[in-house]
Amino acid sequence: MAERTKRKGSFVKQAAILATAGILVRFLGFVYRVPLTNMIGDQGNGIYSAGYYIYTFLLILSSAGLPAAISKMVSERIAIKEYRNAHRVFQSALIVSGSLGLLFAILLGVFARQIATFANAPESYYCIVTLSPTIFIVAIMSAFRGYFQGMNTMIPTAISQIVEQIVNAFFSVYLAYIFLSFGVSAGEKNIPMGAAGGTAGTGIGAAAGLLVVIFSYFLIRPTIKKKVKRCHQTTEESRLDTAKQLFATAWPIIAGTAVFSITNLIDMNMVTRILENTGFSHNEALDLYGQLSGKYVTLTTLPVSISTALATAALPSIAASVKLRDLKQVRRKMNLTFRISMIISVPAAVGIGVLGEPIIHLLFPKAMAGGALLTVGAISILFLALCQTATGILQGIGHIKVPVIGAILGAIVKVILNYLLIGIPELNVLGAVLSTTGCYLVAAVFDVIMLSRISGIKFDMMGTLLKPVAGATAMGVTALAVYHVIIMAYPSNALATIVAILFAMGIYGMVMLLIGGITEEDLMSLPMGKKIVGSLRRLRLV
Repeated sequence: MAERTKRKGSFVKQAAILATAGILVRFLGFVYRVPLTNMIGDQGNGIYSAGYYIYTFLLILSSAGLPAAISKMVSERIAIKEYRNAHRVFQSALIVSGSLGLLFAILLGVFARQIATFANAPESYYCIVTLSPTIFIVAIMSAFRGYFQGMNTMIPTAISQIVEQIVNAFFSVYLAYIFLSFGVSAGEKNIPMGAAGGTAGTGIGAAAGLLVVIFSYFLIRPTIKKKVKRCHQTTEESRLDTAKQLFATAWPIIAGTAVFSITNLIDMNMVTRILENTGFSHNEALDLYGQLSGKYVTLTTLPVSISTALATAALPSIAASVKLRDLKQVRRKMNLTFRISMIISVPAAVGIGVLGEPIIHLLFPKAMAGGALLTVGAISILFLALCQTATGILQGIGHIKVPVIGAILGAIVKVILNYLLIGIPELNVLGAVLSTTGCYLVAAVFDVIMLSRISGIKFDMMGTLLKPVAGATAMGVTALAVYHVIIMAYPSNALATIVAILFAMGIYGMVMLLIGGITEEDLMSLPMGKKIVGSLRRLRLV
């Protein structure tokens, strides 16, 4: 009983650590994307995103699926005290990810110009070149992060993510500022080089993150060696067998993630080409694509990062419970993960939707277009969060191929809707937003239905979805009312937006506590959860 309680607390604690890191990382991402966007504009964002999405796709193929696969395999072996085999997984993963990362880094650097031309964004050549070494750096780092997560310690991963983003933020803005004046006369801007400065910061940040995880590994290496030496396991896995199992575990995860990444590449290519075919110039098409990728995608994926963090933290914990055949714990962790994911994602979708224009004007005063994209597409936050959370759980319980099918179905829907909607002059880039929403909706519905059938669990629709919707509805009405009242009294968009967001958050929290939408277990999963629960108990709110 005590051991079970300990595992519960460990899961909640590790999820909270990674979720906190996810929040900080995303916040730091906003900190640098705001001045970067104000410097390079929507066109620069389009160039930046073109290079970044190509880099992301190759990164996924080389290493993005490995942390989840490594953490799953390591946690399964540690659960039955096979510490030597667990460490062998890490050693094999390091070789595999390093080799793949080096291969794709070379390919990206050598064929950068051809890739940029194929993507219909030749201006992104310099972005691609500066990003190519980053693939190798991140590939090595992914093996370390997966190993730490498999040992159920998210602290090294969390710290490395935060350090990586801080360094990334500083150098992205600094180098963009320096490169903007490269090769042009005074008063002019070299937008492609400015965007390349932004992507160069990504590699420097990744190098800093790698140093953190290597340092963390050497700190705990003596403890690992002792456990490996004292380990008395019945079977010894060869590195070749471990590598084969790693590929078998990782490829469906990579495939599922790669499908969505491919849709980003297709989206980029289709948006610019279709817009150009309907009367927009190349630069105008890049501007619109920059609004889509640099504002809509950046803002709507912020709350989803928390859901992704929860799913990542849940995977090794759920995998260990499956290995121990503790079905009660598997069900509890699944429901807790879904409930917290929706408590975060539903109000985020409503808030970003009702305050889309004011948020854009607040964050990007020098590039204020694109608010309509948030208003129309904020609902995609809910579907993406459902999809990401279900994917993490499915991977944790061993059904790693199911999300691949869901992702493929979503990608097919997206391509079809792109063809049908982007070419409509009245919609133009809004067509891509609607197709993205359709893509995530189809994938989410498929994954959740399949998860329910596989696990046999009936999800608590009232607590997981309906109560957050009720609280978010009250929050949305409050946000709009407060914003317009302040604008009429004192016409400051910044003041009205910030106050409206703060009021909305307070209303959402109060309504959710009153209707029982937030439980003590949910609160305890948050950073400083004990203190929050203690304060609410004194106020007799829980």
